[in-house]
Amino acid sequence: MLIATTPAPGHVVSVFEVARELVRRGHEVRWYTGRVFQSQVERTGARFEPMSAGLDFGGMSREEAFPGHAGLTGLASFKIGIRDVFYRTAPGQMDDLLAVLKRFPADCILADDMCYGACFARERTGIPLAWLSNSVYILGSRDTPPLGWGLRPSPPPFGRMRDALLGCVADRAAMRDLRLAADRTRALVGLERLRTGVMENIARPPDLYLMGTVPSFEYPRSDLLPGTRFVGGLLGLPPESFDPPGWWEELRERRPVVLITQGTTANDVGRLLVPAVRALADQDLLVVVTTGSALDVDRLRPLPGNVRLERFVPYCHLLPQVDVMVTNGGYNGVNAALAQGVPLVVAPGSEENPDVAARVGWAGVGVVLGRRAVSESSLRDAVTTVLHDERYRRRARALSREYQSCDAPRRAAELIESMADSQGQIPTGGVTR
Repeated sequence: MLIATTPAPGHVVSVFEVARELVRRGHEVRWYTGRVFQSQVERTGARFEPMSAGLDFGGMSREEAFPGHAGLTGLASFKIGIRDVFYRTAPGQMDDLLAVLKRFPADCILADDMCYGACFARERTGIPLAWLSNSVYILGSRDTPPLGWGLRPSPPPFGRMRDALLGCVADRAAMRDLRLAADRTRALVGLERLRTGVMENIARPPDLYLMGTVPSFEYPRSDLLPGTRFVGGLLGLPPESFDPPGWWEELRERRPVVLITQGTTANDVGRLLVPAVRALADQDLLVVVTTGSALDVDRLRPLPGNVRLERFVPYCHLLPQVDVMVTNGGYNGVNAALAQGVPLVVAPGSEENPDVAARVGWAGVGVVLGRRAVSESSLRDAVTTVLHDERYRRRARALSREYQSCDAPRRAAELIESMADSQGQIPTGGVTR
């Protein structure tokens, strides 16, 4: 089996457990991704395949890899990010993958759902393709608003009318340049134009679409891709060892614990971390801040007495001690919190964060702030609300039980095996809501 992933943490982390399970079940697995992930890939038992023609931006911030993206926000950031990070890198990925397949004739490809080079390789060869989600369900539906708007579904018929209008606006105006970029990318690799919706005209859908979450955290649809299966949370491999920070025993004190994080890629420390730290500085709380990358943490100093700052603490160790997570809406972090029954305060950033945040509000597992409402007072009020309104914790715990009932790596591996054995035909059964 051949795995292909975009060289970014959020696109790689959910695949680790599945790769290890496939190896455990006796499959020969090769994994194509960025060199910064080589040791983690090899830890699963898979053989690492480096990027050559494909752009390897692993380990870089978005601005380092794509300097022209600096300072972009909102829809412009979303569109240019999709175009440069995912569309324009796909032809090189395809060339690399076709070369791997010549010397390693795999039975199927497993890719993250925005590794479009894998999609192109599938179209060229006919090899079965499975997607493993790294975010919300990305295909369009008549029952939901289009991706990128951060909206919840509305009841029919008016909801469908609204969503159809938004889809038309997106396709013909707001996202027209993204549609054209997809058409040009496909033409560049000799593939025909797809006359489907914007962000779907870049590649044909997969044979199997594995959603690394639970059904209660995704909008219901009557027109899901037939090969869609919800497998549960895929949150990454636990570290081989863990050396707790010096303040770890403070987590056992009576005061509530609030985790503030903006994931592994967002690097504007002033947007969420600074106001959140200031908002909670005088509260009877233990506030843990994880930066995820080399941020300008000097802007957080001097640290208030109740704040503990770390670049990284494994979620598997930290989240069971946390009462509320404050986040920009990164998909993997939100799923990790809910798997532990931790309710959320979400101040959505760019990319797909508003769509993740909308699902947090829809599922009733946290408070969502408007994209322009990130202030010290709004953050303080939101944390206070989630701490004291038991409805959020009850809903988060209900979803946690749903996550805990799933053996996600095993289920994903079984489905991939079935797809490979049947040359792309997915057996019926399972959750396909």
